[in-house]
Amino acid sequence: MNLQKMFEMQKALDERIIKEKGLEGQDLLPNLILALQVELAECANEWRGFKHWSNNQQPCTEVTILCTSCNGTGDENEEANLEMLMEGKEGIGYSPCDDCKGTGKLGTKNPLLEEYVDCLHFILSIGNRLGWNDTDTIDDVVVQHLISEKGFDTAKTFSCLLSIAYGFHFSNVEKRTYISLFTTFFELGNKLGFKWEQIEAAYMDKNAVNHQRQQEGY
Repeated sequence: MNLQKMFEMQKALDERIIKEKGLEGQDLLPNLILALQVELAECANEWRGFKHWSNNQQPCTEVTILCTSCNGTGDENEEANLEMLMEGKEGIGYSPCDDCKGTGKLGTKNPLLEEYVDCLHFILSIGNRLGWNDTDTIDDVVVQHLISEKGFDTAKTFSCLLSIAYGFHFSNVEKRTYISLFTTFFELGNKLGFKWEQIEAAYMDKNAVNHQRQQEGY
């Protein structure tokens, strides 16, 4: 995994947001910490393994993306037909949607991986914000840590990450705490079944989406 490249990409995105939103000179670290905690909770929600009260405790790893052009019907005339039927008129008939080739679907997505990568965005932002983006050190520690992975189960790993993130609110936090955050986060990814290549590719995709959102006035 090319952590240096991701740190640089995240820095470019954050600098763009700060400039375009007029946030220069503001202390954004508390926002980043809370955002990370929120995304960790959302990731846990997609994992579902802690929900002992539910019959569905399987991770949400595949969701169909419906075509927005035809509202998932596969018919490019869907809206026009509906309007005409509501007016008591005969519809103009079915025509396969060009965008989805009449299937009503555009593919699938992995919500669990998406939420995991959202967490990574804020972890990288925190590292850049504090100047703790020494990728050589982080790479070495992460690899060694994963070789001797802790015995925590997945639920405790989520809780551990939330606790570590909270610690960044205090002024005496040390760099080793950030490295612990990183190593525990990748340990979580390992437990969720993600490969480093998957994580990197998903990060690149979401980073591009985030730039597009800024372009569209998100």
